[in-house]
Amino acid sequence: MALEFTISYVQDSIAVFGYYKKLAERAMAQVSNEQLFTAIDPEANSIAIIVKHMAGNMRSRWTDFLTSDGEKPNRHRDSEFEHPPASRAELMDLWESGWACLFSALQPLTDVDLSRTVTIRGEAHSVMQAINRQLAHYPHHVGQIVLLAKHFAGERWQSLSVPRGQSAEFNRQVLSHEASQR
Repeated sequence: MALEFTISYVQDSIAVFGYYKKLAERAMAQVSNEQLFTAIDPEANSIAIIVKHMAGNMRSRWTDFLTSDGEKPNRHRDSEFEHPPASRAELMDLWESGWACLFSALQPLTDVDLSRTVTIRGEAHSVMQAINRQLAHYPHHVGQIVLLAKHFAGERWQSLSVPRGQSAEFNRQVLSHEASQR
């Protein structure tokens, strides 16, 4: 993630959410359609189930974010862990719809809104606390997606960051780039 200097918490939060969205997408792109729906054991979630849960959480938390409880009465959380969409296309549509709720809720906010009060499961949160809650939750699940995708991709895995054994070369390139910018 290229860091964009900002002192806006809202702007930075949007960038961090965007980074984790893309990270998961890059991981999911490296697995087969079948692997998206494969659980590694009976108690584990597949990538598809994790996506379904995240999308359900996003719809609930970010729809009418400032005006209604973040746990919507029509959300059935337990069902998010059953019967994922049948295809990659349907799964990715669900993924995109969840993220659209999040970005639609965050983009109009300003840092002045951070002290406003919202509720999640009947508990008062500042807008900043509600954002932080999800900034902890979604990267947790993105990490699960990345781990599963890396497991399934095996030797085909393409690193999502600096590949093993290439840190020195990466640092040299960064320093070289910085020197050329002066």
